[in-house]
Amino acid sequence: MIEVARPERDRGDAGDAGERPRGRARRGPGRRPGPSETRDQILDAARALFAEKGYDATSLRSIARAAGVDPALVHHYFGNKEGVFTAAMRFPVDPGEFLPRIMATPRERLGEAMVRTFLTVWEDDARRAPILAMLRSAMTNERAAVAVREFLASALFGRVAEAGQIPRLRLNAAAGQLIGVMFLRYVLRVEPIASAGREELVALLAPVIQRYLDEPS
Repeated sequence: MIEVARPERDRGDAGDAGERPRGRARRGPGRRPGPSETRDQILDAARALFAEKGYDATSLRSIARAAGVDPALVHHYFGNKEGVFTAAMRFPVDPGEFLPRIMATPRERLGEAMVRTFLTVWEDDARRAPILAMLRSAMTNERAAVAVREFLASALFGRVAEAGQIPRLRLNAAAGQLIGVMFLRYVLRVEPIASAGREELVALLAPVIQRYLDEPS
């Protein structure tokens, strides 16, 4: 993961610290939430807002309001918006979970393995939301773009390209096509690709992706 030093206080939200969020949820009697629970609430709210609005349109105040906490707590845990983003947008896919399986796949079936992996990740709501948040934020914010680009280049594409001796250009093109299909299916929900069966998509896409990965004859 990309380690980012704790940033300075966000000037744009400096006034948030003394302001209670409107609509803060009232808690019933019982144990007060601990620091870990509060931090998780903030991260959950941040992921949802970054996914919906992107980086630039999400403020610390809106994150605090969605989490039901005082904005001062967001500053306390994360420093500023960049700090929240870095913590909240840790890539939701552990490369160690999927890469060994992909890299152990015979070269002639690598396209199918990539398609199945992409479908597995994007079908999971908990994983899809932070992926969308990162992609949307990367489109509008250079810092977010750098973080996403560095992760993809080093932790994902770089390792697969090296293990399979695949030119980076070919691997990037294959991944780009798959991301486009995932957007059509899970974000825009364009029919009939949105309701197509999993195996139908694998059969359709795997040969195309495989052609990207094969050396030209």
